[in-house]
Amino acid sequence: MAGFDENIVREYFELNKFFVRQLKKYQVQTRKKQADEAIALVVYNPGAPADDAETGYQLFSADMLKIQRAVVVVQAWHSSRFTPSILKSSSRIFDYLKKNVLNRADQYFDFEEALFDEETSTEQVSCKKILVLPGIPTSDPQRSEAISLFQESGIDGIITFSTILENLLRHVEVNHSYQKSELLQLMRVLKLYDMVKEPQMNLFG
Repeated sequence: MAGFDENIVREYFELNKFFVRQLKKYQVQTRKKQADEAIALVVYNPGAPADDAETGYQLFSADMLKIQRAVVVVQAWHSSRFTPSILKSSSRIFDYLKKNVLNRADQYFDFEEALFDEETSTEQVSCKKILVLPGIPTSDPQRSEAISLFQESGIDGIITFSTILENLLRHVEVNHSYQKSELLQLMRVLKLYDMVKEPQMNLFG
């Protein structure tokens, strides 16, 4: 389902006026020798300040608009391994992150593994390293520990799928047709037929 996750993230950045370029998809081997696919994107916002403004570590859409260029790695998660009950528990989501993400976060941003071609290799210095995740712990000590571990891995910020989905829903207009995007067209239809209402979108916060 990596392609589905990638599509959501790509639509998010393009809708927010970023240029998006996909780097090579690559695989990180788990301890069980199973390949875990991650997607790396280079995103560029020509309207952002030349020097990135200060943001929080957990990024929201207002923060993203302050970032000019970033390498974004999408940690695919739409699978049976990740359940709604994990999202509701800080301890369970932290356990999930430790087992499936934190132990190889540095590998996701290993730029020496031919992720960049000659044209994009010069962008490494000025790129933020951002990881897209299903969620992070909402309470301490798990939240603080998770953020510390990500920082130690050299990751500059994280953004959750809930933030991305909420922003997409708020941007989609019922009076506009999105023929070039199945995802946005589906969201438009859901809003058009009142399947998604404004108060419900607060649940994604």
